[in-house]
Amino acid sequence: MDYYVYILYSVQLDLYYIGSSGNPEERLKKHLCKHKGFTSKAKDWFICHLESFESKILTLKRERQLKS
Repeated sequence: MDYYVYILYSVQLDLYYIGSSGNPEERLKKHLCKHKGFTSKAKDWFICHLESFESKILTLKRERQLKS
């Protein structure tokens, strides 16, 4: 199974969001649904960058690298 690091962008907020998932398209749908998280502030998020990894450990390492 592949794992992905993704970067979302919101035009409305002019902000980026970095996350990881085994299924980034499904995860995007959850970001766009009503919830209490950071991404609930806008409904125009889209995936602007996607990287694939063979292991969850490498994925999380890359996510932390991008966030720092």
